[in-house]
Amino acid sequence: MRLLALICFSLLTHVAHSGELPGCPGNVGIGDRGLIIERATGSVVIVNSSRQEVLCRVEGLGDLSHASIVFSRDEQFAFVFGRDGGLSKIDVLNGRLETRVIQSGNAIGGAISQDGKVIAVSNYTPGGVRLFSTDNLQPLATVAAKTKSFPEGSKVVGLVDAPDNKMLFSLFDAGEIWQISLNNPTSPEVTKFEQVGRQPYDGLISPDGRYYMAGLFGEDGIALLDLWYPERGIQIILPDYGKGDEKLPVYKMPHLEGWAFADDHAFLPAVGRNQLLVASKGVWQLAHKIPLHGQPVFAMARPDARQIWVNFAFPENKWLQVVDTKAMKVVKKIEAGPGVMHMEFTPRGEHIWVSVRDESKVKVYDTATFALIKTLEVKSPSGIFFTARAHKIGL
Repeated sequence: MRLLALICFSLLTHVAHSGELPGCPGNVGIGDRGLIIERATGSVVIVNSSRQEVLCRVEGLGDLSHASIVFSRDEQFAFVFGRDGGLSKIDVLNGRLETRVIQSGNAIGGAISQDGKVIAVSNYTPGGVRLFSTDNLQPLATVAAKTKSFPEGSKVVGLVDAPDNKMLFSLFDAGEIWQISLNNPTSPEVTKFEQVGRQPYDGLISPDGRYYMAGLFGEDGIALLDLWYPERGIQIILPDYGKGDEKLPVYKMPHLEGWAFADDHAFLPAVGRNQLLVASKGVWQLAHKIPLHGQPVFAMARPDARQIWVNFAFPENKWLQVVDTKAMKVVKKIEAGPGVMHMEFTPRGEHIWVSVRDESKVKVYDTATFALIKTLEVKSPSGIFFTARAHKIGL
C-alpha cells in the first residue's frame, strides 16, 4: 500500500508540473472527444464533450487560418487540412501528432473516403485534388483539374465524400463539377459535369448523400446534381440565391457547409441579406424568408432538427440566434462575445459549443434552456470538430 501511495503521489506530482492541461489518457473511449482549431498558433486542443474540459494540446500544424478536420472510421485519428497545404494526422486517443506532409502551396479542405482508406485534399495552388493513404499519408494519385477552357489547372473547392466510395468537388475557375470513384485509388475514375455555372465557390452534400450542391460566385443560383439520377446532369435551382441585381455589401460569403436540413426543408444563409431562406427539399423552391439580426454565415441544425442556430458576419459577429423550425421564426437571441467563428452540437444535441475568437474562449450552451453552462480557455479558437463526425456523410 505504501508503494502504491508513493506511485500515485509521483504521478500526481508529474501532472501538476507538466502544464495547465490534464493530458489525453490513452485507456478510455474517445466517442466524446473532439478537436478545436487554434488558428493563430498552428495548434489544436483535444477536448472531452461530456466533461466539458480541454485535455491536451497538439502543436506544429502550420497555417490553420482556414483549417478543417475529418476523422477515421474508428475515431482514433484526425486529419487536419491546413491553408498552407499541410496535411496532418493526429492520434486523438493519445494526443500526439503522428505525421505531417506539405502536399501543396495552398489548400482549402479535404475529405475521407467511405471505406476510410483514402484522404483527399483540394488545392488552390497548383489546383486539383491529391489522394493519400490514411495509414501513413503516402501519396496515391493526383487528379489534375485541367480542362480545355482552363488548361493551366483550376482551383478546387467543395470537396466531399459520397456514397459508393466516391467523392465530388467543384472547379472554381473552369465552372465544372467532377466525381471520382476511389475503388482503385491509385487510378481514380473521373466523371465530369460541365457548364455548371460561373465560379462555383463552395459545395456540400445533403446528409442523406443524395444531392451535391455548389454555390455560384459569378452568378445567382445553386448548381445541383442528383446522385440518384446523374444522367440528368446539372440543374440550376433557387435562381434568386446570390448577390442579386441590388449590389448589397456582402461582408462574408456564407459557407454552403453551413446549410441546415430539417424535416423536408433546407435552411440557407442568404447572401448579403439579413435573412435565413427556407427551401422545400426535392422541388427546391423558396418557401419562407426568416428575418435575422445580421448577415448569416452558418446555419446549423440540432440533431433532432427542431432548432437552427445561426451566427453572423462582421459587424454583428458577437450574436447568435436560434430559429424554431416548427414555428419558422427566431425564438432566442444570445450575445456570445466578439468574433463568433463556429458552432458544433454534441452528438445528441443537448449542448452546443461556440468558438469566440476575440475572447479566446469556447462557450457551451444548453440548447433546451439557452443557458451558458461552461466557458473554456482556448487560444483564438475557430473550427470545432467532434469525433461523431466520423459516421456522417459529407463530414
